[in-house]
Amino acid sequence: MIEIIVNGEPRQFGEGITAAELVEELDLAGKRLAMEVNEELLPRSEFPGYRLSPGDQVEIVVAIGGG
Repeated sequence: MIEIIVNGEPRQFGEGITAAELVEELDLAGKRLAMEVNEELLPRSEFPGYRLSPGDQVEIVVAIGGG
């Protein structure tokens, strides 16, 4: 297990988790979102191959539609 900070909260995940797997673990799959890892925007196209490391700081913002 590794600890990753997600939106300011320490969370435990399996070793080698990718950004795409993190999105699924957080039940955000299929939603419009943006992710920063250590204050750098991570393009969605890189989610499947981007492995998170212990201590990474991840910020996820989900777009909410309105009228």
